[in-house]
Amino acid sequence: MHEANEDLLRRFHAAVNMEPEDLESWLETAPSHAVGWPRDRPPGVESTGHAAGRRLLEILRKSEAEYTDADYAHMRKVAGYVARHLKQRPRRDVSTTRWRYSLMNWGHDPLK
Repeated sequence: MHEANEDLLRRFHAAVNMEPEDLESWLETAPSHAVGWPRDRPPGVESTGHAAGRRLLEILRKSEAEYTDADYAHMRKVAGYVARHLKQRPRRDVSTTRWRYSLMNWGHDPLK
């Protein structure tokens, strides 16, 4: 494996702390559908983060040998999003915040 991919996999696995089953269940909830960009989207239009979570599930269910260049690109996007978003943590209980719900759509539960 290429060294850059090894580093990416480390960052990706550090960012994604939800099991595939937990992420799948989360993505079925109303709060999961309610957060994300674009914020003023029409009913029935999926947010960017929700779509990213569905794509993430596909990757989590593969073996490393099956990863494609597109998978690595999405892993890079997930790791970057989680790292940036964690720096914006609110200074209050985050249990039921849009901030936490958005991160969970990307496979990271900050309460874990």
